[in-house]
Amino acid sequence: MHGPAGTGKSAIAQSLCEELQAQNSLAGSFFFKRGHPSRGNAAKLWPTIAYQLALICPSFKAAIALRLTSDPAVVDKSLPAQLQRLLIEPYHDADALNDRSLIIVIDGLDECEDEARQQEILRSLAKFSRPTLRILIVSRPEVHIKQLFSEAALSSCARLTVQGSLEDVEVYLTDEFKRIRETHSAMASISCPWPEDHLIRHIIDKSSGHFVYAATVIRFVEDNDFDPVERLVLVTRHQTQEQNPNSLSPFSALDELYLQILSMVPYRPQLSRVLSVIAAEFTGRLSVAQIGQLLALKPTDIFLTIRRLHSLIEIADHQHISVYHASFLDFLRDSSRSRNFHFSDIDRQHLATDTLEALSQNSSNRDKLDLPQ
Repeated sequence: MHGPAGTGKSAIAQSLCEELQAQNSLAGSFFFKRGHPSRGNAAKLWPTIAYQLALICPSFKAAIALRLTSDPAVVDKSLPAQLQRLLIEPYHDADALNDRSLIIVIDGLDECEDEARQQEILRSLAKFSRPTLRILIVSRPEVHIKQLFSEAALSSCARLTVQGSLEDVEVYLTDEFKRIRETHSAMASISCPWPEDHLIRHIIDKSSGHFVYAATVIRFVEDNDFDPVERLVLVTRHQTQEQNPNSLSPFSALDELYLQILSMVPYRPQLSRVLSVIAAEFTGRLSVAQIGQLLALKPTDIFLTIRRLHSLIEIADHQHISVYHASFLDFLRDSSRSRNFHFSDIDRQHLATDTLEALSQNSSNRDKLDLPQ
């Protein structure tokens, strides 16, 4: 299951785990989290899954106990060796599992440090095939992960795409604002309707159907130390207080997600130029080849620059770049949010210069450069 950043993949995975656990059908789960001391890498992936499976199946527990007794250092071995000794072999020996349908959920594979380790996990899982066991991998659509699922061993896997839904966001916002209205101590004297329909519609439109934006707004508005009415006005008018911008910004969680993704791009000078084109909203009207002409970059350079941004940026038919999330443009244009990735006045000047040079140096392509007025 894959989808862009902020579409609610982890929330879906968590809800699924809760339902499976209630049905006694969850073999185990592991939620990667970048930078976390125990969930930021794969060192505890298979031991965690094996431990959880042992808790629900006595015969698996007995089988794995024998192996740990004979080889206590197995938890320090390579990932393929751990998978073989801690899961594949005990699972084969546990007769009680042969007629029982179970599911393993691994969320946030892209958050596991080291791309090579992520690929190693997938290749190892390709060997773990049991009729009664299914494995759900949840991840952003990073290039190296998508490539693995195109290989023969994984090509038969079912693929699910999580996409944004304006209707779902509207339902979520309506329910959450109702909850805030009924439970927040500052809302006792506020008459209905609140919020007004146009304010909810404003947030829905900004969300582009992604729950990350809506959830961030709700967390900001429902803060018990502030008036929800004033906080909602702050969000919809894009106003922030200067004395403590980090804590008062309604988009701090979303901004950290964007900064984290952008910081992983190694081609910083080229990235800045490509982000300028995106922030100026040239991308909806120019192909990758035309952007390359505009910036004096080869299309290959552009693809290499943005290859780590597939969670934020879509390339339709390998031609046109677009952003998944409308608020990403707001982020790039606000220096207090995007910091070093800010689309500044200097960037605007450079982009204007690039545009004039591209038009003047190759007048025969002028009609192809459909630049915004």
